[in-house]
Amino acid sequence: MATTQRDYYEILGLARNATENDIKKAFRRLARELHPDVSDAPDAHDRFREVAEAYEVLSKPETREVYDRYGHAGLRSGGFTPSQFDLGNLADIFSVFFGDDLFGGAGRGRPRARGADVAAQVEIELVEAATGTAREVPIRTSVSCGRCSGSGAEPGTSPTRCPQCEGSGYLQHVSRSAFGQFVRTQPCTRCGGAGTIVETPCERCAGSGRVVEERSLRVEIPPGIHDGQRIRLSGEGHAGALGGRSGDLFVLVRVAPDERFVREGDDILSTVDLTVTQAALGAEVTVPTLEGDVALRFEPGTQPGEIRVLRGRGMPVLQGFGRGDHRVLVNVRVPRRLTDEQRRLFEELEQRSTQDNYRDDEGFFDKLRSVFR
Repeated sequence: MATTQRDYYEILGLARNATENDIKKAFRRLARELHPDVSDAPDAHDRFREVAEAYEVLSKPETREVYDRYGHAGLRSGGFTPSQFDLGNLADIFSVFFGDDLFGGAGRGRPRARGADVAAQVEIELVEAATGTAREVPIRTSVSCGRCSGSGAEPGTSPTRCPQCEGSGYLQHVSRSAFGQFVRTQPCTRCGGAGTIVETPCERCAGSGRVVEERSLRVEIPPGIHDGQRIRLSGEGHAGALGGRSGDLFVLVRVAPDERFVREGDDILSTVDLTVTQAALGAEVTVPTLEGDVALRFEPGTQPGEIRVLRGRGMPVLQGFGRGDHRVLVNVRVPRRLTDEQRRLFEELEQRSTQDNYRDDEGFFDKLRSVFR
């Protein structure tokens, strides 16, 4: 669909620094234009779905942040799936988003309230964040009652039409003033907007149409995910009332610190310890990486603070294009305690050393620039 390619800000006609209020106003305006009672454009339905998807992403701080940083690919990698909106039931959609009736009309059927979202948290290792992994996440959510199929009525009975609203679920109050006639619409106080009354409640759900269950969901965690990012599983939250769609599950991913590495964006930093003799004479040392141990050869005269760059050995970029680098910082360990013989040898080395032994191949600022590179 076009919404996977078009820019969400462009769809709503907004700048990228638009406020939350700007986003809400733009959605209201465009949805009014695309409503079937107003627009007869043949592409109104598809355009509305674009607008609804753009609002769904930009109105939530967590999805907007991912979209601003990584675009559509980042949303897909994070598990985002656009909700399915029905243009013909636009009044219900606005009730979900804004808590009011956009068009002030009644008689569009029973209000299907969207279920509440559910939050969960998982913890993974840094190595797992590099390769991608999966976790079984236990959650406790309300689901549609199997005994009454979500109707709330005991099997063998059926809900009856509400006599107060005559099944519409709404009550209208008409008032007149010097400016004309005003119609105020509100949910029916007797049936709560359902349009029906359950005379014999289901024994299992007590007439609510929903029951609480504990279940486990397998959550796929994409490679390159950062600590504190959320994965959204659409429709895995609490069941909606009166047949409304279920809420979503948001899984907060925490990446546990790894004492061997420090992550900076998509790059990995670590240190390697060389003894004085190893640094002076050269040595081959094994260093850990995200993909296992790697043998590195250090040339004679290796200096403290030198950086070895392992290209493409860092974290995968979240949207799946390339990897960062692994930078290894050299730390030269100086012995703290010496035997008499060791001290004598060091003193002899010092006496035999000349300025040429310590001549710099590059200046201090050249070294500093190489570290930042």
